[in-house]
Amino acid sequence: MATFLYKLGRLAFRRRHFVALIWVALLTLAGVGAASAPAAGNSSFSIPGTEAQKAFDLLEQRFPGMSADGATARVVFKAPDGEKMTDAAHKATVEKTVKELSDGSEVASVADPYEGNAVSKDGSIAYASVSYKVSGMELEDSSRDALETAADEARDAGLTVEIGGDALQTTPETGATEIIGIAIAAVVLVITFGSLLAAGLPLLTAIIGVGIGVSTIAALAAALDLGSTTSTLASMIGLAVGIDYALFIVSRYRAELAEGRSREDAAGRAVGTAGSAVVFAGLTVVIALVGLSVVNIPMLTKMGVAAAGTVVIAVLIALTMIPALLGFAGRRVRPAGEKSKLLGGGRAKSAAKAAKPNMGTRWASFVVRRPVAVLLLGVLGLGAAAVPAASLELGLPDDGAQPTSTTQRKAYDLLSEGFGPGFNGPLMIVVDAKGSDDAKAAFTEVGDEIKGLKDVVTVTPAAPNKAGDTATITVIPDSKPSSASTEELVHAIRDKGSEIKAGTDAEVLVTGSTAMNIDVSQKLNDALIPYLILVVGLAFLLLIVVFRSILVPLKAALGFLLSVMAALGAVVAVFQWGWLSGLMGVEETGPVMSMMPIFMVGVVFGLAMDYEVFLVTRMREAYVHGEKPSQAVVTGFRHGARVVTAAAVIMMAVFAGFIGSSESMIKMIGFGLAIAVFFDAFIVRMAIVPAVLALLGKRAWWLPKWLDRALPNVDVEGEGLRTRSDAGDENRELVRA
Repeated sequence: MATFLYKLGRLAFRRRHFVALIWVALLTLAGVGAASAPAAGNSSFSIPGTEAQKAFDLLEQRFPGMSADGATARVVFKAPDGEKMTDAAHKATVEKTVKELSDGSEVASVADPYEGNAVSKDGSIAYASVSYKVSGMELEDSSRDALETAADEARDAGLTVEIGGDALQTTPETGATEIIGIAIAAVVLVITFGSLLAAGLPLLTAIIGVGIGVSTIAALAAALDLGSTTSTLASMIGLAVGIDYALFIVSRYRAELAEGRSREDAAGRAVGTAGSAVVFAGLTVVIALVGLSVVNIPMLTKMGVAAAGTVVIAVLIALTMIPALLGFAGRRVRPAGEKSKLLGGGRAKSAAKAAKPNMGTRWASFVVRRPVAVLLLGVLGLGAAAVPAASLELGLPDDGAQPTSTTQRKAYDLLSEGFGPGFNGPLMIVVDAKGSDDAKAAFTEVGDEIKGLKDVVTVTPAAPNKAGDTATITVIPDSKPSSASTEELVHAIRDKGSEIKAGTDAEVLVTGSTAMNIDVSQKLNDALIPYLILVVGLAFLLLIVVFRSILVPLKAALGFLLSVMAALGAVVAVFQWGWLSGLMGVEETGPVMSMMPIFMVGVVFGLAMDYEVFLVTRMREAYVHGEKPSQAVVTGFRHGARVVTAAAVIMMAVFAGFIGSSESMIKMIGFGLAIAVFFDAFIVRMAIVPAVLALLGKRAWWLPKWLDRALPNVDVEGEGLRTRSDAGDENRELVRA
């Protein structure tokens, strides 16, 4: 592989105009496609194989036109203190609002609070339910505007009016902190390279790669049902890995220049060595992201595949566009250790600096001398950070998790005040009595059985369809939607449904947003272990090929588990317990999003293997070339620690930039990935890995002979390049002062 990539790097360097033209053309094509495509909304949400989804599908068949999965809104009215919603003036205002809400083309129905018994016992609060023909993801802006306009007019009449439900779902905003994250990355690159031009190359190529990836997602959004969250995730991961991959190749290029190679040969060798590591690091990320499809949640699968596509683009750009741009830059990208005059560099300073061991060398030497102490400290530290993960509570966010300043949260609180906390999470019971001899008796029996269950406040009479073989029953729990009591009630109804089916042949299904959230959490929990086995297993095999070792990949996987558990602990501490929540902009604590653990496992594993590959391949390279195991660890850190540190800081800055998002899901993912990179890069890869390798010695690189013969030789270390001669390089350019 190293030889092939070496030739590719030299070709891209020589044909730089052609390579640059291809990437600019791709960016333009993707941009035109995105501009001409319909705007992306939020992707539709379905969970195949769950009872809640089965109930929704049954409702579509038996209640045509019902739009069971259509958007809903609850317009909540509250009278001024001392007054009631039944007063003539307030009643007239509400009826006028209901009439206005009914005029929209996407509106399926509006329930008048006075006809539907939707006024609280004390008369102070009432609500109107609005059902739409399309889902919240497909709702047009004009329908949302009409909803908010009607509410504003009722406010002008003296009522407190708030709107809840999924009809107000909007595209999340990432905020200015994303730009700050990129700015921090730029500063780190300048410090690392000592050159504005060299620092600008990784940023430029990463932005181009993300531009192509995100524009392609936008162009295909309508056809493939890709939501706005998909493009946000793709840009987050694509930007981080794009900068990192380019950083490693530019760094290796400067190191090759420092050894006196011509610029074309240095570009080829940089792509042949660091580029090999980029390919395998990218493969681990792609495996982890595409592996999310095993969960069988379409939205999660699309997010993973789209982000993986952006990673593939980042790898291809690093292998081709970076050497092309280095060709354009010429002498303005200087050899390693030589800084530009703009930053006060000079050859005398560089020579003096070269004689002194760098920070990476000094740190690795310390770890090699004290491996047991460093290993114990690192493991105990991560173990302590992982302790909060034992209290992990999973759930999907509802309006109760919204910031208190939002109208959705205010409506949630008003409904809890007027009708009880369980009113915000009603359960829809679907009774399929098509196989029953007496459908009406079955409907009655279901209602009576549910009334006798614990934590039930209200059970509405059964509402059958025209055929009379299917009915819906609404159950109001006594507890809020995200509580354990409500989850227990859902399971109790399902258990009771099994008994009813045995006696009446009527099937009882529980659905609604609350039941759907419970089913999603269960599905994600059930998929976590198979997903771990699949992703870690495939990556383990890949790393055996890369490192030609059994223990090094095993150590890499165990280190990843430590870092991801510590990161989950940090997420629980901030988003569930509320530690430092004000600093992170978390206005409301609550359960951790159900998909967070499995999503973090996938993404963090891929990113963790990036640093493992980049750092350990340098050690492997030194060991293969004759150094002792302990000295190879030091050599790997001398060449790679500075760049890996810069890459980790950049990735943390990019991910942390998404903490400013208005979407709680994006905020949590940004924080979780940023803290996971910190734990993995600085504690696992920089401390635990060298300590373990120092303790293992030669055993770290042991591989059974039969397996060594069976495995393909991918030559990540670039051993094949050491025998190459520069004699045929007619365009050799000697590095001058």
